Amino acid sequence: MNKLAELIQNNKILISDGATGTNLQQRGLERGIPPEVWVLEKPDEIIKLNKDFIAAGSDILLTCTFGASPIRLAQNNLEGRTVEINQKAVLLTRQSTKGTQVLIAGSMGPLGHMLKPYGDLEIDVARSNYEEQAIALDQADIDFFLVESQFDLKEFKVAFEAIQKVSTRPIVCSFSYDRGTRTMMGVKPSQTATELTGFGLTAIGINCGKSLEDNLKCLIELKQATQLPIWFKPNAGLPKMDASGKPVYDVTPEAMGNQVHYWIDAGAKIIGGCCGTSPAHLKAIADAIKS
Repeated sequence: MNKLAELIQNNKILISDGATGTNLQQRGLERGIPPEVWVLEKPDEIIKLNKDFIAAGSDILLTCTFGASPIRLAQNNLEGRTVEINQKAVLLTRQSTKGTQVLIAGSMGPLGHMLKPYGDLEIDVARSNYEEQAIALDQADIDFFLVESQFDLKEFKVAFEAIQKVSTRPIVCSFSYDRGTRTMMGVKPSQTATELTGFGLTAIGINCGKSLEDNLKCLIELKQATQLPIWFKPNAGLPKMDASGKPVYDVTPEAMGNQVHYWIDAGAKIIGGCCGTSPAHLKAIADAIKS
């Protein structure tokens, strides 16, 4: 059963969660250490952040598995632990949502290598990486897959094929337009919508990116090109480094909350926040949606 589609069909604006990495950094995760390490070493911190998002109003939580593909884990001395990390991350998310109706999205980020001919990554290798992660998430019983922060249509299609090979769960895709209104590969929101029509996605969307203004332009363009529900998780602005070298996002919770009515008017059906979006930001978003 596609619980996400049912909720969307009820004309409810759903609230996703905020950032994982930047919030964990504020709570002590060292820069350069992937959040997936804390799935193993500090699971209570993952649960605490999840519960903070639920308290702020989240209807959806993402698993802490953005970088939990075999190829990315191997780069962080976690080779061979794909199944363990993905399934434990889902378990931690389920523990966080106990007694609630919050949905669990299995997060899958890019593999971190460019596909040939632009890089050195073979398509077969990319497909096997996505398959291995998707199997682990599927077996742990997520509600849907979220393939997020994508920038290359070719890589997303490989991920999509891999997921469909091993699971029948719903799929949401989200691209990062971090060149303003294009991805780093030059892909426009309208192009994403056109090329992915007919894929059977539950929703299509935008996350991360650059400024709130640029992300809103992407949202407007995407809505004009698709009938699919739109997933929207923009950054809390762009980061600046403080004296200690930590990224600071200067969009306040109040300022982010004040933008929500524009996002709803532009067609967003699932709204949250990406980098820099704290539980306080998310509460401001949720309060704006509920009002």
